Amino acid sequence: MKTKLGYNKTVYACFLGYIVQAAVNNLFLRNGDYMKIVENPDKKIADKIKEGLKKNDGYCPCRIGKSEKNKCMCEEFKKQIADENFEGFCHCMLYYKYK
Repeated sequence: MKTKLGYNKTVYACFLGYIVQAAVNNLFLRNGDYMKIVENPDKKIADKIKEGLKKNDGYCPCRIGKSEKNKCMCEEFKKQIADENFEGFCHCMLYYKYK
């Protein structure tokens, strides 16, 4: 099925996914450098967390209650990655930030 722009929706969704993933993987710092954030390399853990996110409308499956603070990428991890010296996993272990 074609959209108004003539692109297949599946291809467009895939392309959009790559853009989002690139944005997540290369978040730029104020000084022009970038930090590297990757998905948990343990596919079993990552898939389980993604499944929970999907069931929970994008809210952290590790937290009770739905609030914007718990929407993935959660506020807690955003604060952690703002610290250029932080290296580690987010609370639910879906993402890892390298220094």
